[in-house]
Amino acid sequence: MSNGHFNSFDGSEIFYRKWNFKPSQKSVIIIHRGHEHSERLNDIATSSQFSAYNIFAFDLRGHGHTKTETSSVFMDYVRDLDAFSHYLETNYKVNSTDVFVIANSIGGVVASAWAHDFAPNIAGMALLAPAFRINLIVPLANEMITLGTKLNKGLIIKSYVKSTMLTHDVAQQKAYDDDSLITRSIDAKLLIDLADAGKRLVEDAEAIDTPTLILSAEKDKVVFNKDQKIFFDKLDTTLKELEVLPDFFHGILFETKKEMVYDKMIAFAEKCFNQTPKSVSLVPDQFSITEHKSLQNNEGNNLNFKFQKWSLSKIGKISNGMAIGLKHGFDSGASLDYVYHNQPKGKLGFGTMMDKNYLEAIGWRGIRIRKQHLLQLLEKNIENLQKEGRAIKILDIAGGTGNYLFDIKDKYPNAEIVINEFIKDNIEIGQKVIDEKKYQNVRFTNYDCFDVETYAKLDFEPNIIIVSGILELFGDNELASKALAGISAIAEKNSSVVYTGQPWHPQLKMIAYVLNSHQKKSWVMRRRSQKELDRMMAFNHLYKETMLIDDFGIFTVSSAKINTKIK
Repeated sequence: MSNGHFNSFDGSEIFYRKWNFKPSQKSVIIIHRGHEHSERLNDIATSSQFSAYNIFAFDLRGHGHTKTETSSVFMDYVRDLDAFSHYLETNYKVNSTDVFVIANSIGGVVASAWAHDFAPNIAGMALLAPAFRINLIVPLANEMITLGTKLNKGLIIKSYVKSTMLTHDVAQQKAYDDDSLITRSIDAKLLIDLADAGKRLVEDAEAIDTPTLILSAEKDKVVFNKDQKIFFDKLDTTLKELEVLPDFFHGILFETKKEMVYDKMIAFAEKCFNQTPKSVSLVPDQFSITEHKSLQNNEGNNLNFKFQKWSLSKIGKISNGMAIGLKHGFDSGASLDYVYHNQPKGKLGFGTMMDKNYLEAIGWRGIRIRKQHLLQLLEKNIENLQKEGRAIKILDIAGGTGNYLFDIKDKYPNAEIVINEFIKDNIEIGQKVIDEKKYQNVRFTNYDCFDVETYAKLDFEPNIIIVSGILELFGDNELASKALAGISAIAEKNSSVVYTGQPWHPQLKMIAYVLNSHQKKSWVMRRRSQKELDRMMAFNHLYKETMLIDDFGIFTVSSAKINTKIK
């Protein structure tokens, strides 16, 4: 065994261990349960069953030898796992297709979120008593903890979990009790965020196609097994197994019959490594098609939504943001431009209050984060161009009013930017900014981005292409593929495509039944899971390198290279 550190997505230093590393072997990443640390995984890492595999594990934030403090944001732990995967690829040449993940308890939720939100092309995963829903014992505990976090932002809760609830093995119980690196408490806000993430993942497990083994503990007093079964049933993969381990407690890796567990995991991992690689296609996820048809058929349009729509039509116009949405469409460039500026305005005082609440909706908060993520990846690609001594040539195929592109122009004055947009009202808003700021080498075009012939008309050879927001509005993969083919036809060699996605949204029904789109009809979206979006991109020879996501799990921003397959 040896150890080291890697820098995560935010620069934080995370401690990790590796066992038995040989370049030719397949790899296993093990994620420890909450309160624990990677050294406690030494038994499984050095077992005979795993002797033919590279074993990697890291100490979660606030655990073991990782000095980075605990984060209250669940998604940070998912980002850490993604960063670790990239670190292994860069430093150990470990391809994602050669990786199998084992994760216990909270670690199982982290691994599931990685599979759902980032859609890594890993071989498979084994989830051991995943903590999709924790048994907090006390009635209304979740509500009381939520209230406590509002009264005390740094609230820490002492864990009720004792070693006797984790394993029957007396020696393992003593080892847990005597281990000074075990954390005995948990961040309250993280606990609530974890609960929200677990609920989201169970409800939306159809968006996961990673081969999965779930081992539930029959006598688990820490988490509920029912949610694990629901999650399992929904998984979009034919290679999946669920088994309830008789008489087991929650700490499955530390139970008396752990050798049997090792055997089960190795047998499943070998099935995963031997399976036929996934094919790329334009076939949409069936669950998404079903969901979209349900929205189109007005299923679930209850009195609450109808009242919201009526109220919006009667008093919505006293909120400036709602007034713009009603006039141009809530998905329009004009509407997004207002959301980006995030300055509440309205009539009669009450209108401003309404506008503030409107702008604070979770979807609009996510949109503003998406803009920051777009700028982050754009700047990263621009820096790469500058290092190579190449000119900056940016095309946005459906750029709305050009909002964030003007931020780029201010920071990189020599950038040449073409903003294609099909709605003339948006072009007029953006053109005013160009004229006022006297930008050079920035122009709008007014073509259909889904027409392959459009791209030759642009008379432009970009090296950064932006596909932002547009694919979320049009759910037809064949149509989207035409835009991607057009991009490939005109882009420079070794160009980058920055694209956005919306793999999940908590307000799809409200949006569909209350808000209108720029097309003068209800704003009904067919969301694409991240796996479907990346699959469609790969079909068009665009392979994802980097991805960012908000803390809610709603919007993603990815960067891909054209015709450069990431292995």
